[in-house]
Amino acid sequence: MNGLLGYVSCAVLWLVLVVKAPDLVRHRDDPYLRTICAVLGLGGLCFLLGAPPTVGAVNRLGQIPNLAAPLTYAAITAYSAASQILVVLWRGGPGVHRTARRWVLAYTGVVLCVAVLFLLGDAPVERREDLDTYYATTPYLREMILLYLLGHLTAVSVTGVSALRWAREVRGPLRAGLITLGAGAVCGAGYSLSKLVAVAARWSGQDWPTLGTDVAQAAAGLGALMTAAGVLIPVAGPRLAEWRRAWRTYVRLAPLERELDDILSRRRLRLPRPRWSSPATRLIWRQTSIHNGLSHLDAHVDRELYDETRKAALRTTGDPERAAATAWAAVISAAARVCLTDHDGVPGAADRAPRQPGYAGESEWFQERAPGTDALVRIADALAGSPLVRAAAGAPAVAAERSSAV
Repeated sequence: MNGLLGYVSCAVLWLVLVVKAPDLVRHRDDPYLRTICAVLGLGGLCFLLGAPPTVGAVNRLGQIPNLAAPLTYAAITAYSAASQILVVLWRGGPGVHRTARRWVLAYTGVVLCVAVLFLLGDAPVERREDLDTYYATTPYLREMILLYLLGHLTAVSVTGVSALRWAREVRGPLRAGLITLGAGAVCGAGYSLSKLVAVAARWSGQDWPTLGTDVAQAAAGLGALMTAAGVLIPVAGPRLAEWRRAWRTYVRLAPLERELDDILSRRRLRLPRPRWSSPATRLIWRQTSIHNGLSHLDAHVDRELYDETRKAALRTTGDPERAAATAWAAVISAAARVCLTDHDGVPGAADRAPRQPGYAGESEWFQERAPGTDALVRIADALAGSPLVRAAAGAPAVAAERSSAV
């Protein structure tokens, strides 16, 4: 295995493990979460131990030629079992914990057998990349290599079949995760199959080193990364979908915030913009700014303009929700212009002006009828494109005449 490729793959898997670690600390009794972290941790360990520089360092520190081999094989075996146990826990059902324990016991036995066979065998020549084929005919080491490869092939095959079969029964992020996990297991099977073919070739007197090294390691790397992605998709999918919805709402609210921008800036009603924050946090910030601006416009509401615009929009669209949103947009646009006119013409006049019946509501009209998030989005859409709202641009002048006549 190329050292850089192994270390990069290990870093990716362990980085994801670090991201999941806080969840594991909070829910340490969750077997499903423990298994996810085991898959990520063991997958990274396989790449770390299999990198040639690490192989040399382990052999040198242990002062035993090829000591890294059984350690790597044990990590690969444990990783294979953890992947299968994850699918078992994922699906659930009766006897799930009993099945998981059987897999643990079976592959613990495989790991112990690998250790015993390595101790019984004789591997005096250090082989950092092709130990499988180099010692394919050596007693005990031959059985050790065959055992770990068959154990790995069995686990990834069962994992792949189980995941892909289950994927036909579900939808959404879970299905995408299962398909990715199943594809990763198929690639993992390519690792053990390539190794087995290369070993069988050695038994027949042939030497196919590329198949047992480059091809096998490429299949292992791709398989481990796809397996990790398959594990994370169902976990991260709902959160990503929530962030996507929050971002879309955040973007759609932009016309409404722009309409209130001058008021928010002049009256210092806008909170500091959050930096390096999630879409959900940005959405809350924009909604808070909008509500602050609407509350400030309460003294400049033209109720008649709301009713007139709503009736006109209802005749045009036949949709009560769109009509109400268009009316809100017209009122907000008109009130914002009146508020800015008062502020520009006589400093502080907007704050001192008495509220007039029928124009500046005697009760907190905006606060009483404050629209929710979905309504705010429709209002922003109306501000961005409704001709009725653009026609209401002259409403401030009409409102001012009403105010002076009362």
